[in-house]
Formats: sequence, C-alpha cells, structure tokens
Amino acid sequence: MATIKMVDLENQHQRIKEEIDTAMLQVVHHAHFIQGEEVHIFAKLLSDFLNIKHVIPCGNGTDALQLALMALNLPKGSEVLVPSFSYIAAAEVVAMLGYKPVFIEADEKTFNLDASKIEQLVTEHTKAIIPVHLFGQGCNMLAILKLAQLYNLYVVEDNAQSLGADFYFPDNSVKKLGAIGHIGTTSFFPSKNLGCMGDGGAVFTNDDELAIKMKTIANHGQKEKYLHQQVGINSRLDTLQAAVLLVKLKYFSQYTSARQKAAAQYDQLLSAIPELEIPYRAENSSHVFHQYTLKVKGGNRDKLKQFLQETGIPSMVYYPKPIHQQEAYQAFYQQQPLEATETLAAEVLSLPMHTELDEAQIGFITKNIAHFFGR
Repeated sequence: MATIKMVDLENQHQRIKEEIDTAMLQVVHHAHFIQGEEVHIFAKLLSDFLNIKHVIPCGNGTDALQLALMALNLPKGSEVLVPSFSYIAAAEVVAMLGYKPVFIEADEKTFNLDASKIEQLVTEHTKAIIPVHLFGQGCNMLAILKLAQLYNLYVVEDNAQSLGADFYFPDNSVKKLGAIGHIGTTSFFPSKNLGCMGDGGAVFTNDDELAIKMKTIANHGQKEKYLHQQVGINSRLDTLQAAVLLVKLKYFSQYTSARQKAAAQYDQLLSAIPELEIPYRAENSSHVFHQYTLKVKGGNRDKLKQFLQETGIPSMVYYPKPIHQQEAYQAFYQQQPLEATETLAAEVLSLPMHTELDEAQIGFITKNIAHFFGR
C-alpha cells in the first residue's frame, strides 16, 4: 500500500504530467508571463462553469477577499460579520482595511456559520457579511440572502473550500456556491479542490460595476496604463498558473467525484462508531469534500490524532483555536457566547482527503480508528 498523505498532489500531478508540461512549455515559448492568453481563457471557462458574468483572476484567495471589500467601499467604522470557526483570511482582511469583524457562532452540524445567530449581531454599523463555505459545502444562503435584503447588507462569499458545490433553492433553482451573493471569492492554493502550482485566486460577480472596480483595483487602480482612478493593489494570476488551472479544470468534475466516493467509503466504515460523528450533509447544498472532518466525542480527539500519527496516518485539526480567541483579534471580540464554535475547535479532526485515495488506504485508516475505540 502506498504511503498515506493528507493531500497527494504528487500522484495527482503524475496522471496529467504530460498535459501540464505541454501547457507550461507553451507559456515559456510565447513568454507572455503576465496577463497571457491563458489567464483570459481560464477566466472565461470558469465563468461558464459557475454560470456567472465576470471572473477576475488574482494573486491568491486573501487578495480576492481584499479586492471584494475594497470594491464595496464600505463607510469607515463599518462592521462586517464573519464566522469565528474558520481560517483567518476573512477576518484578517476586514481588520486590515480598518473595519470591525463581528464574530458569528458556528452550526455544530455543518461547521458553517449559524444563520439563526446572525440577526442578533446586526447593528446600524453592519454593512456586509462574509459566509465562508467550509470544508466543501455551503452556508444557509437562503437565510443569509433574506437577512441581507432586510438589513441592506452586502454578501461576499468566501468559496475557497467549496468550489464546484451547488446550492439548492426552494423553487428548485440551483446555483453554484460563490455565484449567489454580490461577490464570490476563491483560492487556487495547491491543496484546494481546484489548485494550481503556487498561489492564485479569483473574484466573481454578476454586477458589471463591481467587476470593473475589482479589475481596476487589482491593477494598481488603473483602467489605462499610468492613469490611476483609485487606490489599488497589484494582484494577478500569472500565466503559468493559469495554464496549470486550464488543464486541471478539464478534470475538475472527476476530481469532485473521486472525493465524494472516498467520503462515502469513510461514511460506511465509520458510521457505526458511536464516539464519532461523520460529516453532516446539508439538505440545501451538495458537498465536494475539501476536507473530511469528523467530530470526536468524549475528549478523545487529540489522543486519536496522536495514535494515528504513530500508525503512519496523517490527520489535521481545522481549526484548533477560533478567531475570537486569537491574540490579534481580542480587541474586536465583544464577549458574546460562542459555545458551539469552541466545542467544534476541541472536537474536529480531518482525515486524509484527496483525489488519489484508494479503497485500501481508506480501509487501513478506518480499521485503525475502529481499533483505537476498541471496535
């Protein structure tokens, strides 16, 4: 049996190596390393996939969030609602731009923000909400959109972990996550479901005016060279990375299916262990399994993680310390109870999840987990 990896990019690459090599060599030959044709082709194909008008590639997922908030040009002192059980990027950008991150409680089932706890946080200063679609499935966008309309809030979707997932509306319409709010963002960090071979990201929107603003801001605030209409940044997806993404985009549906198949096998082999809770599937969202995240009950999470490590099985805790408990964000925390968030931080454990997992590896992983619990 091959060595088990948390993310196996090496073997994924080997399957498409010739295509990747050809694509990158083409960039080397034409030498348009910045804003080459591949960048524009990729943006068009991704917009078709998401069924959204505008995709603007950029340097990374954090830049994408920054571009989105800069384009919205919120008033000074604005409050932006963000989940505390999440990666730091959304809160980081809010704080960096001089706004106030306000932390939302987590939903213990889905790991996403608890939409029922949003309204109590809204004040006259609240101007936007950033739902982070965590681990591969969507937040309750129906409830979020209703509240956003009621309180005139912008919705910026952080879709770095759930690209390709669908959200199902009560009228039977379906939209891709990231293409529902005012702006969507994503990351092409190598370990993402659609990852490049370095840093990369994108913003998307159906709003023509916001698209122009984000494209301008990403290019030093200029629509024409040396004519700067606003303060901007320098954030571009380079052509070599776009070439890689063009190849991987062809296989993206296959990659998603492989992850879903692996998750189903995990479910089958772990669901009978009472000390564990397998990932919950929200009724209104598909799940593309950026992570396969368990809840480990009885205070055994860290012991299980150590046992797996000793057995040669990697695992990760996403995220061991909520944002509201981080030193850098104490000034923003209003001491509202976030019990579910803190419980999740103590219980979650993510198992290996990638496109190259096979049945033997999953069988070995789950057999050892069962052994740990005396099954």
